[in-house]
Amino acid sequence: MVSGVPRKTPGGAKKRTMVPTLLGLSLLFSFLVTERMRHYGPKWHLMDIPNPRSSHSLPTPRAGGIGIVFTVLIAVPFLAFQNLLGWNFVAALVGGGGLVALIGFVDDRVHLCARTRIVAHFVAAGWALYWLRGIPAIQVGSISWAWGWPGNLAVLVGMVWLVNLYNFMDGIDGIAGVEAVCAAGVGALLLASHHFSGLAVVAAVMATSSAGFLLWNWPPARIFMGDGSSGFLGFAFGLLIVASTRKEGSLLWAWLILLLVFIVDSAVTLLRRFLGGARWYEAHCSHTYQHASRRWGSLKVIRVVAGLNVAWLLPLAWAAMVWSRLGLMFTLIAAFPLVLLAFHFRAGCAEASRTEASAAALRPGGALRWRSR
Repeated sequence: MVSGVPRKTPGGAKKRTMVPTLLGLSLLFSFLVTERMRHYGPKWHLMDIPNPRSSHSLPTPRAGGIGIVFTVLIAVPFLAFQNLLGWNFVAALVGGGGLVALIGFVDDRVHLCARTRIVAHFVAAGWALYWLRGIPAIQVGSISWAWGWPGNLAVLVGMVWLVNLYNFMDGIDGIAGVEAVCAAGVGALLLASHHFSGLAVVAAVMATSSAGFLLWNWPPARIFMGDGSSGFLGFAFGLLIVASTRKEGSLLWAWLILLLVFIVDSAVTLLRRFLGGARWYEAHCSHTYQHASRRWGSLKVIRVVAGLNVAWLLPLAWAAMVWSRLGLMFTLIAAFPLVLLAFHFRAGCAEASRTEASAAALRPGGALRWRSR
């Protein structure tokens, strides 16, 4: 067993029964924890209070996604005891992911300065890379690129970016949960096709626990995910990318493609705000999905996100995995229409006023509840 990456193990009848049971329990447990958080949120001062940049009019509990965190952190050691995961992976996810979730949970209750959060994210990512020992050479066309220390530094920064990216993208009802269900669910299938059963089950648990939360977060949301849970999901995806790539380099391209809806939106928005002279580090409501939700309402936006993941990104992720030498090409093909959508919806440009947003929320299927990021 190398660097906490699961070994290929033939599953017996007991394990074939165990996995569906675990996934069903993950969905149920996350659903029940989220339901409890709806009641404890006000008592623990975990409330999203409307402000001039908000379009939801009533205080709404947040940190509901903590059920996802608990579910995954309980499931991962269990899988290691079943010899489906290496303990290095458990240490990386429980230690690093737990820190990201804790910092986010505290920030949900008592605002922390950005420096404190970023330092904690870098510590968590460094901890994870220490246990997984970085990633090996990656095939780009006919060239095998050995990362070395510069590459591992880039991976460190990339993991921190994913943590914050997922937080930025959790701005309307349902979008973070839908992305987690789609990306982790498809990722589980791709990992299973390579017989990486441990990582496949981890991804599947992420998908089912996110589905349990999504039942409460579907528009109109009765509870929000919260920074701790969204950051944890970003960290967990980053860890899956590193662990998967250690066993099969082509899975790097597959994972990047599966997360492109979030990656492209956040990258284009950040770049255009920076080039436009805006204070790119401040909270805003100018992401692609936020502009789109003001036109369509959040329900239609998350349906489009789900459709893009299944109908467009899934086939290309599979192609990138099968024809690994063309992985970069498939990634660029997958990203192209998403970039066009970002420019079409004026990602990074000044957002609509609260009045315009409220009017959009009144349209049929609106349920618009974006939060400033």
